[in-house]
Parts: sequence; C-alpha cells; structure tokens
Amino acid sequence: MKRITTIIIALALLSSCGKNTKENNSNEKKLSINTKKSKTMKKVLFVLTNHEDLGDTGLKTGFWIEEFAAPYYLLKDKGIEITMASAKGGQPPIDPKSNEPDFQTPATIRFNDDKETQEILSKTIKLETVNQADYDAVFYPGGHGPLWDLAEDENSIALIEDFYNNNKPVAAVCHAPAIFKNTKNTDGTSLVNGKKVTGFTNGEEEAVQLTSVVPFLVEEMLKSNGGIYTKKADWSPYAVEDGLLITGQNPASSEPVAELLLEKLK
Repeated sequence: MKRITTIIIALALLSSCGKNTKENNSNEKKLSINTKKSKTMKKVLFVLTNHEDLGDTGLKTGFWIEEFAAPYYLLKDKGIEITMASAKGGQPPIDPKSNEPDFQTPATIRFNDDKETQEILSKTIKLETVNQADYDAVFYPGGHGPLWDLAEDENSIALIEDFYNNNKPVAAVCHAPAIFKNTKNTDGTSLVNGKKVTGFTNGEEEAVQLTSVVPFLVEEMLKSNGGIYTKKADWSPYAVEDGLLITGQNPASSEPVAELLLEKLK
C-alpha cells in the first residue's frame, strides 16, 4: 500500500510539473507576441501651430479641429502611436471657428468629449527637442496658423528635410502645406519641385474672405516652388501622394490624407 501511495504522489507531481511547463511556455509565447507588437508599432509625430492671431483682423486662428481630429483618431484606432509637438510647446491654439456647429464631424465631436486627448494636446513637446529617428512619419494639421509660424520655423524646416532625407513620409493638409515654403532638397531646389501636391485653393481662400489677410496663398506658393499643383472643386475631399509627400486640399481631405499615410506605414 505504501508503495502504491508513493507512485500516486509521484505521478501527481509529474502532472503538475507538466502543467506548469505548459503554462510557462504559454506565458512566454504571449510575452514574445506582445514584445513583437511593441517593436513593430509605428510612431507618427503630429506638429501643430502656436500662432493664434489672424493677421491684423483682431480675430483668432490656430489649428482646425477636424484636420487634427480625423487623422488622429483614424491612426490611433489602427494602433499607431502618436506624439504631439509644436514650435513652442504647450497648448496649440484652436481656431474658434472650427468649433462652430456647421463644422462638426464625428471626429470633432469625439475630440470634444475626449478629455484625455485634450490633456495630452495641452502639453505638446517643443519642436527643437524632436529627433526624427524616433518616428516613422510626420503629419501637419492645417488651420491658418501654420502660414505664419511653421512656414518660417527653422526647426520645422530642418525636421521636414530630415524626415524626407531619411525616407520617411511627410503629410500635410489644407493650409499646412505652407510648411513646404522654405524646405529644400539636398541640391538646393524646393522640396516640392516636380512633385504632385495640393493644398487650400485660391478659390477657397477667397470664399472665406482672407485672401488679403494671409501672408501668402498656399496654391500660389506651391506653384511658384515648382510643385505640380492639382485640385478638385472647392471644398471637395482630395488627397495627393507623390513619393514621400502626402497632401490634402481642405478640411474634408483630412481623413483621405490619413488613409494614404496609414497605407504608407504598412
């Protein structure tokens, strides 16, 4: 009887060891999968304006909510890790007009209810601290603000050139293609020279009665820099991809730009 009891105990111990080994192997497999996911997670830098004065009108500007929110949620929902930066850091100004009822979309409504993202947005990092090596792509939301600051910001210009020269996508929508005003190729030509691009049209700027207020017209600048500028009817969604450059015409083009960027990151 004693011998039988000993055998039963031994078998129980072996069974327990086998179970623990399987559990350990299962846990190790899960850890390996999670580690791989972590290593392959793509990272995108969002760069926003700090400029809030709409020329000498006495009105306020900044970034356009839809142009931030639509790409942000499309990318985030697909597992893209997003970091937010601005020229000076801190809270980027929101164009108050973009919060009006006529300009609400599912993405803007989601943003207005999303206190966590609003908190992150209020603490953007300074552009001068950014290293392109930490990201897979860069995206610039529009609004009139970038016409004044990001188009001329030396850190932004250098960063865009750095992303491009390291074979990483650069995306911008609506007024944000203003960022290409002073960016150059290594041979000194404009970064958009010979490239298919789009951006806020002259007609759209005229429609919002700001042609004489803005420092320059996005359409005219892209053309003068040698860009192959194309557009659709005013306010129609339209996005263009040419190599590493992805541009969108207007607020309605925000999601199409993000879709092209997402495809580029695969």
